Amino acid sequence: MTFTNSGWLLAAIAISLSIPTRADETVRIGHVAPLTGSIAHLGKDSENGARLAIEEINAKGLVIAGQKVVLQLDPQDDAGDPRTATQVAQRLVDDKVAGVVGHLNSGTSIPASRVYSDAGIAQISQAATNPAYTQQGFKTTYRVVATDAQQGPALASYAVKNLGIRTVAVIDDSTAYGQGLATEFETAAKALGLKVVSHDATSDKAIDFRAILTKIKGENPDAIMFGGMDATGGPLAKQARQLGLRAKVLGGDGVCSADLPKLAGVASDNVVCSEAGIALEKMPGGAEFAKKYEARFHQPLQVYAPFSYDAVYIIVDAMKRAGSTKAANVLSAMPATDYNGVVGKISFTPHGDVKHGAISVFSYRSGKKILLDVVQL
Repeated sequence: MTFTNSGWLLAAIAISLSIPTRADETVRIGHVAPLTGSIAHLGKDSENGARLAIEEINAKGLVIAGQKVVLQLDPQDDAGDPRTATQVAQRLVDDKVAGVVGHLNSGTSIPASRVYSDAGIAQISQAATNPAYTQQGFKTTYRVVATDAQQGPALASYAVKNLGIRTVAVIDDSTAYGQGLATEFETAAKALGLKVVSHDATSDKAIDFRAILTKIKGENPDAIMFGGMDATGGPLAKQARQLGLRAKVLGGDGVCSADLPKLAGVASDNVVCSEAGIALEKMPGGAEFAKKYEARFHQPLQVYAPFSYDAVYIIVDAMKRAGSTKAANVLSAMPATDYNGVVGKISFTPHGDVKHGAISVFSYRSGKKILLDVVQL
């Protein structure tokens, strides 16, 4: 068979059209946190961390099984509400996400986890510390922070050994997180010989703590341990100071934010708090991450951004090892995770808890957050 010049051209076009081309695949990764309400600043901080990771990965170029993949963040707002959490979880399932970073609160992570389990989608919480989250028997639940079963005892031990605390009043905000942390702290405190003079409950929507604090003033404890978030912990510390309480205020990671001095004023100098992870300044990639974060978002990070950032990379690492972007294959690759991230080496126990966790203890001085100690677990 012979071709004219135009025949050769037509033949070449026909051949080229018959060769399949692999178009870019867009893959969604979900992120859930409260983006409205009193702790929206913590939720946005977490979302920023996830967004930064996705922008970096897309800029570098991602290829899975020979196909170029473009990641898309699917951000959802659960408003810190358990019922809303299950609704947005179902939305992410319907969006066919490859994995989920979230939720931020234990009280939202736990109810949402059943939705992801039923759908076979990996869920990596960047902040949920209640032990129950990973104790439900689901194969989909993971976290990149330590648990309250570790955080509560670490804070209690620091209070006894470093602050000389002998008596403590406990308050929790009646959420899964606050109540769980307060209970773990109280159990550890009693085992260490601390006298728990009282345990009161408030709510995560409360703004006036004067009645509880007036009662506690009469009990005259060395410290008040508050299980809750900074939006309530800050006003509580401020009101305690206004009422003339001499007690130190102790809190967990929910209290331990960069915004606490804005919420507590000078009373933040009386706060000692813990984080269920290694301090930013001690993270292997912490300094570099902080620079990138501030350059991109023009504000200092709060608490959770490094953890959500690493969680995105862990999902992508699972995609690479699975050679697939399908949620089921990503989930199958998760147990073998061995990833070196901003926060350090990350691998998981069979339940999905991080193996090499840490608890960091902080105080505040003139509005600045100061690292006191790091307890390696």
